[in-house]
Amino acid sequence: MSNAPLMPKATAVWLIDNTSLSFEQIANFCKLHPLEVKGIADGEVATGIKGHDPITNGQLSREEIAAGEKDPSHHLQLAVSKVRVPEMKPRRGARYTPLSRRQDRPNAILWLVRNHPELKDAQIMRLAGTTKHTLQTIKDRTHWNSAAMTPMDPVTLGLCSQVDLDFEVNRAAKDRTPVVEDRGQTLVPAEITTRPTAPSNSASVFGAAPVKETIEPVDVDSVFSKLKELKTSE
Repeated sequence: MSNAPLMPKATAVWLIDNTSLSFEQIANFCKLHPLEVKGIADGEVATGIKGHDPITNGQLSREEIAAGEKDPSHHLQLAVSKVRVPEMKPRRGARYTPLSRRQDRPNAILWLVRNHPELKDAQIMRLAGTTKHTLQTIKDRTHWNSAAMTPMDPVTLGLCSQVDLDFEVNRAAKDRTPVVEDRGQTLVPAEITTRPTAPSNSASVFGAAPVKETIEPVDVDSVFSKLKELKTSE
């Protein structure tokens, strides 16, 4: 049940004319702005609206009004309705389309197919109130009026609300699998290029001091003496 009374502005008109409640109390009960209630009292707002009695409608009791008139800080409480309203069940099947809008339905279907290809057939059927056969003929361009069809927004045509369209589009976007972008060759990560190199010998592995290579000095005299021996033998 809603916290606001039925016909809030008409109820505010009746309370202003028949009670001594403050503007703040009336605004709080009718879910209106205090300045709007003041405008109603001054005749600037809701002109021509007939007052609606909340007592006869069972939305407010006389005792509650009397308590509010005695205490300006008292917040009026909406009376609990004794009539049990059955819960509305969600309607299944295609959405009902008025006769005046049925001729524009193929244009709305074409708009959905072109602008939101991610939508499934069942989603388009719910939004436009169409059948599977009609949707398929429009997709295949075999509809009898395909040459004269023009894409038109179904929200503008009144076939569905913007909330319903956004809900179905977001739902279709969540169902789509993410596409991994192929960026080709990339740079090697810094963790690989800056990590220390693996040890190349056993001395580095076990922590032993590396063996230094010694270069023996060349004896120049012995080299020349061998050359002289070669010459004399020749």
